[in-house]
Amino acid sequence: MSGAVAAALGAARLLLLTDVAGVLDKQGGLLTDLFPDDVDALVEDGTITGGMIPKLETCVQAVEAGCEAAVVLDGRVPHAMLIEIFTERGAGTIVRSR
Repeated sequence: MSGAVAAALGAARLLLLTDVAGVLDKQGGLLTDLFPDDVDALVEDGTITGGMIPKLETCVQAVEAGCEAAVVLDGRVPHAMLIEIFTERGAGTIVRSR
């Protein structure tokens, strides 16, 4: 729902705060930059599981509906939203449209 709302409002970016660093690979490393096709493949191979699936479905929905990007951010990190907005590297996993 939030992905559809963000797109309907013409938001450039949707920020999803959670209690994990973002999407982790099978070795526990943070995946910082994904595209919708990547998300599908990572769900298929079991890298993305559990509660991360609906978060990333929301991100994909947002970018496919017109948002430039959607980001899964760790809300436990002080100033995570500011880091995401004001730094080039960001602070979590960003899903971008192609």
